[in-house]
Amino acid sequence: MMLIPTHHFRDIERKPEYLQPEKCAPPPYPGPAGTMWFIRDGCGIACAIVTWFLVLYAEFVVLFVMLIPSRDYVYSIINGILFNLLAFLALASHCRAMLTDPGAVPKGNATKEFIESLQLKPGQVVYKCPKCCSIKPDRAHHCSVCKRCIRKMDHHCPWVNNCVGENNQKYFVLFTMYIALISLHALIMVGFHFLHCFEEDWTTHGLTREGTAEARLSQEKTQPHKVSSTECSYFSPPTTVILLILLCFEGLLFLIFTSVMFGTQVHSICTDETGIEQLKKEERRWAKKTKWMNLKAVFGHPFSLGWASPFATPDHGKADPSQYVV
Repeated sequence: MMLIPTHHFRDIERKPEYLQPEKCAPPPYPGPAGTMWFIRDGCGIACAIVTWFLVLYAEFVVLFVMLIPSRDYVYSIINGILFNLLAFLALASHCRAMLTDPGAVPKGNATKEFIESLQLKPGQVVYKCPKCCSIKPDRAHHCSVCKRCIRKMDHHCPWVNNCVGENNQKYFVLFTMYIALISLHALIMVGFHFLHCFEEDWTTHGLTREGTAEARLSQEKTQPHKVSSTECSYFSPPTTVILLILLCFEGLLFLIFTSVMFGTQVHSICTDETGIEQLKKEERRWAKKTKWMNLKAVFGHPFSLGWASPFATPDHGKADPSQYVV
């Protein structure tokens, strides 16, 4: 029995007349240059809002619970600058991943004119998506949320309210990396804060001596705007502990989650195989390249600090008409 490659189960048409281009509406008129890409999905928008809220919550706890009340100004300044820089890069990467076209195939391009422009030769195959009426480039898959075919689609991520594809994979990788870094940084600072305050403040001023509470109340009445030199936080010890425990839970959860995502994305880039291709075990029909070349294809040529910047747009080159033909 002859085995048929898995990709032949897709919607394959070998001749233009079998593609039924007359049933496809013409492609919509392209919007003005610079039109923002945004997916109107309720679940994705909610997840994106939650992502920003959690980062801003971590920002609040780090600044107003741990760093600003600290008496070590050098420690506060260094960690404050580092944490805010990483948080800014994380949110910037999130915006770029969410608002960048991941590589959507023009909708409704399965027209007679476009098919004829491909100049198909006998035996050549093109794929048509029956859902968005598009001629699929090789390695493109249809996303039911974005309602478009996406080039080199890895997966649809609700946390960035977008597909991860050819054009925005760099920003998604940076987003997971920076979230993992600020989570680790926050956990380390919480650990130091617990040790410092438990030894110097809470054991002698907030948790073990009842007379200290009366002394504090008396001091607040006489000097209401002056903070004690032994304060570890502007909040009461129980409130501080709750805020720090919540931050620990958030940091640990996202450190594990984003570290795993970062690792799987880097592995996917190095092997030049998307998550969907790995899941479906699709037959490899593209040229094999080195890991370094695959990294440069995603992050840009050549290697530079721009690889770590969400503001540097990698050059993916112009679309090749031959990518539609197999």
